[in-house]
Amino acid sequence: MQNNIFSALFVGQNLVELKQVDSTNTFLKNLLSKSTPLPEGTVIMAEDQFAGRGQRDNTWHAQPGKNLTFSILLNPGFLSVQQQFDLTRAVSLGVYDALYPLLRDSLKIKWPNDIYYQNNKFGGMLIENILQGSRIKHSIIGIGLNVNQEDFHPSATNATSIKKILQRDYDLKTILAQICNKVEGYYLQLRMGKFAQIRELYQSRLYRLNEERLFKSNGETFKGVIKNVTDEGLLVVHTDAGERLYNLKEIEFLNN
Repeated sequence: MQNNIFSALFVGQNLVELKQVDSTNTFLKNLLSKSTPLPEGTVIMAEDQFAGRGQRDNTWHAQPGKNLTFSILLNPGFLSVQQQFDLTRAVSLGVYDALYPLLRDSLKIKWPNDIYYQNNKFGGMLIENILQGSRIKHSIIGIGLNVNQEDFHPSATNATSIKKILQRDYDLKTILAQICNKVEGYYLQLRMGKFAQIRELYQSRLYRLNEERLFKSNGETFKGVIKNVTDEGLLVVHTDAGERLYNLKEIEFLNN
């Protein structure tokens, strides 16, 4: 449906609202597989997502009607497979900018694309790309954000929400509209080739940047300092043994 409350040019203008779905990413992928004509910027928003997924094959638990669970369709054919992490950066920065007026400097991006307030997580993303040759034909960007939920599953030891932080309820559509607007802005910057600026900004907003912290990799616990993220998205950590590079499933942040 046409959605005129959204100020973005195209992201969110076609908004599909669902009461319940297994996963908004899966729903969107199924539409694409059936060759359903969908305009770029289509957003699938679910009140209840009962099989939401996160990175590392984690599930995403969210109380129905209290949080944002949605997916955005983008068609970044201008990006090569080697540049896919730049899209992760752009989306992460868009979510960050949308929330910054509420949460200010305690807001951080935890590599690769979790949204943190101090040491607590309240948002994350799962970006799934459909390739055509060496280019990205479609990108399905799933975003989960804890907004008005106050009680969390015991396994979610560091989960928080905007309400837990600020002690008031927030309108989900208003926050969604802000996210769509900001994500579109960074996406258009990518389209204009402003990779260097986006990479620099993403790095400056990283959680635990330049702080000595404990990490775990291959069963080994060690001290390290996050120094950078490579163009391709590898985490650069300085350790006593020298500089090391890590992919998504190769390193774990320890809460210390």
